[in-house]
Amino acid sequence: MPPACGSLANVDHVADATLAGAGGIPSDVVKSRTLEDPEYTAAVVDLLGLLAYGELQGFTRMAIDSTLAPNLRDQAQTARMAATEFRQFERLRDRLVGLSVDPEAAMAPFVASIDAYHASTAPSGWLEGLVKIYVGDGIARDFYLEMSYFVDPDTAGLIRSVFADRGQADFVVASVRQAIAAEPALAGRLALWARRLVGEALSQAQRVSAQRESLTSLLVAGDEGLDLQGVGELFGRLTTRHTERMATLGLAP
Repeated sequence: MPPACGSLANVDHVADATLAGAGGIPSDVVKSRTLEDPEYTAAVVDLLGLLAYGELQGFTRMAIDSTLAPNLRDQAQTARMAATEFRQFERLRDRLVGLSVDPEAAMAPFVASIDAYHASTAPSGWLEGLVKIYVGDGIARDFYLEMSYFVDPDTAGLIRSVFADRGQADFVVASVRQAIAAEPALAGRLALWARRLVGEALSQAQRVSAQRESLTSLLVAGDEGLDLQGVGELFGRLTTRHTERMATLGLAP
């Protein structure tokens, strides 16, 4: 699902160098997976279905959250972010169609889990909605960018493009930091909310991976997959970037 003013703008940017460089996925890994392999293709369809429904619901939820904005300017900005989510959904849907797959069928296995996540993390106000966009969607974005290094080049390029940083977080970070500056007590409440978001997101991710082993196979199957140490390092990188993201918002991790 989804940089800040000045030097903060780069904190949420996950460049190829970060993922493929030191401490990340080795840059010399050569992917041999192709869509000629039916097992691999089924896993890619699952991944695209998951991402497509995530973006579709991201659009719906952001559009609803925009009505909580305190003024028309902020409402328009939040609605603009929602529109971006829908455009990304369309790209993922079109990719599924290009693979001769029914998008609805590909998304269907993930409806219950994603809907449950959103139902359990409905924001009570506009600021909570912004934190959900930046923190909750941010950790998911980081994970999918990591997964892009374990798929074929065409699929990887689509994922990286869909989740590319387009500066949307500038608005979120500026709004949250401004609110905290005006009312410092908000920092503690929003930090607790952010921790809850991450906990719910990880719980849903575990449920999805348990139900759809094909998604797990993308990371661990074959010579190019991760071993236990590699999986641990991956989640270590996710934790580091989450901590950085919280600091950018001015919240304790």
